[in-house]
This record gives sequence, structure tokens and C-alpha cells, in this order.
Amino acid sequence: MLAWIRFLVGFFFTASGFLKLIRPYEEFLFVVQSYAVLPDFGEALVARVLPWFEFFLGVFLLLGFWFRTALWALWALVSVFMGVVGLALYRKLEIEDCGCLGGFSLPLHQTLLLDVVLWFLLGAMVVFWRRRS
Repeated sequence: MLAWIRFLVGFFFTASGFLKLIRPYEEFLFVVQSYAVLPDFGEALVARVLPWFEFFLGVFLLLGFWFRTALWALWALVSVFMGVVGLALYRKLEIEDCGCLGGFSLPLHQTLLLDVVLWFLLGAMVVFWRRRS
């Protein structure tokens, strides 16, 4: 069961990063700016770096490279995503593109639900993979 969860979560982040990387940088920059939580230089940095992190952390999870590091990094990343999306919902920001999967988008409340599911799946892997080692 954990192997399937690892595959699904790893594939999700690999695809998410890849779909952002093949689109123009400015599209994801616009999405990052729509959340209004970072200064200009932070928005640009996140828009340039985050897709690469998602892609490589997903690949590492799939292939088992630096497995625990990738797992903890993804868990922390999803924790931040939940906070940012939750803040956007609280502030009632009208965000049409969540930025989750490149050009594919979800409404913010569904994005938060997806993040919560990913957070629990990653947390389960942290807990149960540790016990198996």
C-alpha cells in the first residue's frame, strides 16, 4: 500500500512540476502574484524555483533517491501550500488558477482539500516508512 501511495504522490509532484516547466514562466509568475503573500523578488524566485523543486522531489520520491529528504521536503512544501491557500480563502481572493498543475486548475476550496489529502498521505509515509526501516 505504501508503495502505491509513494508512486501516486511522486507522480503527482513530477507531473505538477513538469507541467509548470513546459509553460511560459510568466504564467506561473502571475499565479504566484495572485496569492499576494510575497514581495516582488520573492514572487519571481518562487515562480522560477518551485516547479523545479516539485519536479525533482517527485522524481526522487518515485526512484527512492534521498527518499526521506524528499518526503520531508514535500511534506513541508504541502504545509506551506495549505497555509497560502487557506489564507487566500480567508481573504476571499478571487483566484481562478490555483497553480497546482500548470494549465489545469481547481477552485481554491478543492485545492485546499487536495493539499490536505497530500499532507496526510505524505505524513503517513513519514510515520510508517520510518517504522519499517
